[in-house]
Amino acid sequence: MKKIFFLFLISIQLINAQELALIKKEGKFGLIKNDGTFAIAPTFDSARDFSDGLAAVKENGKWGFVDNTGAFVIPPTFDNAKDFDSGICVIEKDAVWHYINKKGEILEGNPKSDKLFDFHYGVAFFRQNDKVGLINNKFEIVLAPKYDVIRAFYKGYARAALNDKWGIIDTSGKEVAEVVYDEVGDYFNNTTWAKKGKAYGLVHNGVFIEIPDVTEFGPFGTQDFIAAKKGGKFGFVDFEGQWVLKPMFQKAKGFSQDLAPVLLREKWGYTNLKGECIVQPIYNDADPFSENGLAAVKILSDWGFIDKTGNLVIPADYEISAAFGSYTRNEKGFINGLARVKRKGKWSFLKPNGDLLIEWSQNAELFQK
Repeated sequence: MKKIFFLFLISIQLINAQELALIKKEGKFGLIKNDGTFAIAPTFDSARDFSDGLAAVKENGKWGFVDNTGAFVIPPTFDNAKDFDSGICVIEKDAVWHYINKKGEILEGNPKSDKLFDFHYGVAFFRQNDKVGLINNKFEIVLAPKYDVIRAFYKGYARAALNDKWGIIDTSGKEVAEVVYDEVGDYFNNTTWAKKGKAYGLVHNGVFIEIPDVTEFGPFGTQDFIAAKKGGKFGFVDFEGQWVLKPMFQKAKGFSQDLAPVLLREKWGYTNLKGECIVQPIYNDADPFSENGLAAVKILSDWGFIDKTGNLVIPADYEISAAFGSYTRNEKGFINGLARVKRKGKWSFLKPNGDLLIEWSQNAELFQK
């Protein structure tokens, strides 16, 4: 009996952890599973991404929330609704915005704020007297309002500004990069790039490392190197600020799978850390390799996918773009084994073998839990 109960709990956890993607088909919204079958048939007038186990859907002019079976957990009684995170969501009712819990109950006790902000990564902004701070999902003040600006959290970190100086904070309000820089980038593996006065460098483990004569940085990849521009060309430095690949490229993106997209003679290819072009520069654009070993490349005006030898495994017949929404960046290519693509105004997902997961739809968003 204990074994049966344990297996039942495991199955419930797997259902609750399932990722779903928002689909629009024939003017109606639904949600699909990552096997391509519908978890929720497209019957709703409007909908938002699946988030924190629930999705906001619109029915008969009102918003409510359904679970991953399509059953209403919170009836459609709201005038507007956002996304759940850490058990809390912002909704509008009778022209007033409120926080609710997963029972649909309006919550009280949050600190006064100029407006109600969505929760992300377990925290939400609140603004008083033109300063911004953070609260958690118990409405406890994590960070008293002190910054002029806090940008949206991305992978648990956010850029914050005070008196025209920038730094980076985590969800506890701790400054992982002091707010003393003129510019900062994203945060990856305890590192960001920064500009301080006229000097550019890396902030690694909280310490600014100036890299002489650098004038620009590229985006992070998935490895501990970043593209840096010196003398009009890009090379790569490690997170200690040491050059590991001398500047020789017109442009460069981040390293992933030991390869990085680089621009040479107006065409994109892929270099290794020795500066050898493993994939020759013949493409109009190129993105980093995904964890499955495939990368999106642009041939003329369309995108396809190559393997790490440069073999075109999926023909260049598609458009690709980052996901919609202000809390994702560069989320394109293969993610958890599927690539979101567009063709002739319709959207679908590609499998690594080039097959479509579903037939073409009016819209398709990334999979979310």
